[in-house]
Amino acid sequence: MPEYHSYEPKQGHGLAHDPLNSIVVPRPIGWISTLDGQGRRNLAPYSFFNLYSYKPPIVGFSSNGWKDSVRNIEETREFVWNLATRELAEAMNETSAPLPHGTDEFARAKLEAAPSRLVKPARVAASPVAFECKLTQMIPLSNLAGEPVNSWLTLGEVVCIHIDKRLIVDGVYDTIRAHPIARGGGPADYFAVEESVRFRMTRPKA
Repeated sequence: MPEYHSYEPKQGHGLAHDPLNSIVVPRPIGWISTLDGQGRRNLAPYSFFNLYSYKPPIVGFSSNGWKDSVRNIEETREFVWNLATRELAEAMNETSAPLPHGTDEFARAKLEAAPSRLVKPARVAASPVAFECKLTQMIPLSNLAGEPVNSWLTLGEVVCIHIDKRLIVDGVYDTIRAHPIARGGGPADYFAVEESVRFRMTRPKA
């Protein structure tokens, strides 16, 4: 029987760094581009992000605090998810800086913008995949006592998808060819998806 480090989160973890983000890994990155009500661009990464519905496709991210992305989406009801890749990792990291509202992270990270088709926020031109999304729900999260916890889950239906054709091989999207990255644990860890870590399993039949 192993010896466990057990703790109740509300009492603190008692470690040098909160292990929660190191346990739930790797987490896909929600690299979210938005516009505010005045048309100013914003681009920010969120590691609490995922795909929540297949048909219709719905993606979502959770923001710890009422940040610009959430504020902008509440105002405009639109956003774009951009795939973060190994080649774009450093630029993505630049967009995570806590900058004043209205600052253009595209400009800070020296990223070119590409026009979207059905929503107003721009895409990251260098990103090989982008989802144009329209807000479906914005849910304030709460604890067991029903009290707000200063986090918001933003969900959006994907209304248009852009995929670099180089990533489609014989009609199949090649995940590894895109070189996606995901957030790991600790203050600085990320992981890249590579061929060496691929393994395959097929779903069992009843």
